[in-house]
Amino acid sequence: MNITGKLLCTVVAFAFASEAAATEWNVSVWGKRRAFTEHIHKLADLVAEKTNGEFTMTISYGGLSKNTENLDGISIGAFEMAQFCAGYHPDKNRAITVLELPFLGVNTLDEEVAVSNAVYAHPAVAEEMAQWNAKMLMTSPMPQYNLVGTGEPRDALEKFDGMRVRATGGIGQAFEAVGGVPTSVTSSEAYQAMESGVVDTVAFAQHAHLSFGTINEADWWTANLNPGTVNCPVVVNIDAYESLSDAEREALDSSVDEAIDYYLENYGKLLKQWDDVLAEKNVTKVMISDDELAKFEEVGGQPIQKAWLDEMNAQGMPAQELLDLVKSTLAETRASN
Repeated sequence: MNITGKLLCTVVAFAFASEAAATEWNVSVWGKRRAFTEHIHKLADLVAEKTNGEFTMTISYGGLSKNTENLDGISIGAFEMAQFCAGYHPDKNRAITVLELPFLGVNTLDEEVAVSNAVYAHPAVAEEMAQWNAKMLMTSPMPQYNLVGTGEPRDALEKFDGMRVRATGGIGQAFEAVGGVPTSVTSSEAYQAMESGVVDTVAFAQHAHLSFGTINEADWWTANLNPGTVNCPVVVNIDAYESLSDAEREALDSSVDEAIDYYLENYGKLLKQWDDVLAEKNVTKVMISDDELAKFEEVGGQPIQKAWLDEMNAQGMPAQELLDLVKSTLAETRASN
């Protein structure tokens, strides 16, 4: 073989080696790109940049799995990263459902990040997620949920009686406690449920009311009900994570905080524009009175927290420890600000 031939073989061999060395992860999310998924896109950009394109992520919106089956997909290695919400399958992620309890008192996205990070770091969470071959990577912080609804505004507790509401987790339990009828249709199905009259109201954070179109069916929106929120982690498959090179793992881990910061900045812009959205779509802003809010918390807050503690304790979970961790983290976060 002449020199040119040898050089050509060397180049081809190097190209194949480089291709083999590249790492590509598939990421399963749902809906469409929105404020709720911006940190995942930012993470992918940062990781690719830090590894000179040798570690990339392909983000799929519904093409890999249903949102309610993302944790199952992670467990069998169908994809390497996924986002899910605890309320979709509380039996599979019991420990983090503490973050979906109503009336925890979390007021800001920064506080939501702090309490989520604290709970995710608890050994009980890591142990439970390991059963699904999943490792917590980062949260998807969301503001307190509020209702959009049709017809006359529901601005008093008595008007929640018989209200058909799309709500999951602890929020759904809170509405049920005051006479509501919660249904846990997926976020992607919420608009159709509202349009067809299956539900009267939908509980979402602002970005989801926009992304899933429920704001387009709304006559009113509760500005200050704030019963709680859902918790939606981003997880990675443990085998895939451990298969990364040291440099790739460092690129991934070191990018999480910056991705969350980007998410918070982006979401903040959306919140500032929310009043304009309401005006544009002629949606009435409903303010619930302090007396009605206090009644809601009394009926739909403490009893549900106690019921959760009893249920989780009976299953051997360190329930009180997890709830205390949320409250102590919240106090520490506020003290440091």
